[in-house]
Amino acid sequence: MNSEINNVNMGYGNLEITERKGVLNQIGNTPLVEISRKIGPQKRARVFAKMELYNPTGSMKDRMALAIVEEAEKKGLLKKGDTLIEYSSGSTGTSLAQVCAVKNYKIKIVTSNAFSLEKLNHMRAMGAELIMIPSHDGGINKKLFTEMIEMARKMSLQPNIYWPDQMNNYDMLEGYKILGKEIWEQTNGSINTLVHCVGTCGSLKGISTEIRKYNKNVNVVAVEPKESAVLSGGEPGSHSIEGMGAGYIVQHWNESLANSIEQVSTIEAMSMARQLSETESIFAGPSSGANLAAAFNIAAKMPEDSIVVTIFPDTGFKYLSTPLYNLTTEET
Repeated sequence: MNSEINNVNMGYGNLEITERKGVLNQIGNTPLVEISRKIGPQKRARVFAKMELYNPTGSMKDRMALAIVEEAEKKGLLKKGDTLIEYSSGSTGTSLAQVCAVKNYKIKIVTSNAFSLEKLNHMRAMGAELIMIPSHDGGINKKLFTEMIEMARKMSLQPNIYWPDQMNNYDMLEGYKILGKEIWEQTNGSINTLVHCVGTCGSLKGISTEIRKYNKNVNVVAVEPKESAVLSGGEPGSHSIEGMGAGYIVQHWNESLANSIEQVSTIEAMSMARQLSETESIFAGPSSGANLAAAFNIAAKMPEDSIVVTIFPDTGFKYLSTPLYNLTTEET
């Protein structure tokens, strides 16, 4: 691949547009940036990051939210006057709230105090009504997600409600297939390995499926929290890497999606995110740190001219109040 990456101006795929306006047209077409050798192993493959934090709400979830809502409109599942209900750790909820605000739908989000204050306030600022489920240990775990999902399910039984149920939603894949196509074109088809974390697994599934249409031999590496390594056959546990690691095998996951699985701890993810900010001036969230740590582990085992691509799912501004970036110390 040439040292210069390609700029892609593809628009947002082939979805039939019902009522797309304003900011929704700015979703996608994010940059692909090479990570310098000032950070990570010196002897490694080239590592590139897809800068999904450039989307309007600062998250890759803008892609899935737009696809979910527009596909529901086309199918008649979401109509004028309806209310959308969903469970979310924050980024999906914010992205859905953005789309609903533009398209004039009411939205209610089931969420928790386990997620950052910035995310909660961002959802409220976009017009979402929040239904809070307390995390008893402050962490992210299977019990919390189960309670959130059950609350959303009960609320969805009311009239004039659309519940996307993101863990089991296939419409989102349309948005992530476009992301896969962007990566393929921006690397001039030279990508050797894709490294990405698993939350709903919709993004890993959509991106990898699209890329493998062009080259079935592209290596795909899934990333999960070391404290809750259920994809690797481990026991579910509590962690603090928001946006990944639901604590159970999600609907979209199957073993054929990934050639291997990398485990990254909360401490490793946060440390790498801070190094990324300090060294590369890229301000990203903890899942970006997890993705980059895993990408470096893989890249260190590959030839130096190989191409590894990972995803930076969201911006660090969503985590200023969390231990990731709340680093103030007393003056001495």
